[in-house]
Amino acid sequence: MIIKNNQDRKWEILGSEYLIKRPWLTARKDHVRMPSGVENEEYYVLEYPDWVNVIAITDDGFFLMERQYRHGIQQTCYELCAGVCEKGETPLQAAQRELYEETGFGGGEWSLFMEVCPNPSSMTNTCYCFLALHVKQISTQHLEATEDISVQKLSLEEVRYLLNSNQFKQALMVAPLWKYMTML
Repeated sequence: MIIKNNQDRKWEILGSEYLIKRPWLTARKDHVRMPSGVENEEYYVLEYPDWVNVIAITDDGFFLMERQYRHGIQQTCYELCAGVCEKGETPLQAAQRELYEETGFGGGEWSLFMEVCPNPSSMTNTCYCFLALHVKQISTQHLEATEDISVQKLSLEEVRYLLNSNQFKQALMVAPLWKYMTML
């Protein structure tokens, strides 16, 4: 372990004001003082619940991938199964629920694969990435009215191709997929 300077350099919050509090968007403006004494009266923070995503691999060795339209970039993308941790759920429970709802798959052997922070400079949440091996189709999809997701079973070679050709757009999904590829 390399720690050259173990000072936490934490900022002091002098004031805080919510700008918007909605189910999918909570923004806060903090007045902070840095260890140097410099003050920033407008430091913006987005509060989000924790997120999950799943590298799901079937009994026969295929990766479960989703395709869905993402309005922010106005593209249809390849993605891992992913979602939000609901109140009272552990990250594992949320990941298993999302896989079941979005794909109809479940069971298998689950492990926490990695944790990443979407943007630790201005966002409050963590994304828990799970590896689910030997999952099986146990149902059909159970999508919400606002979801339009197609499920595809892809080989390891196809997933590598998509990664190498930049066809995964979500950084929080690219990170665990590349980590997985380095372990093979």
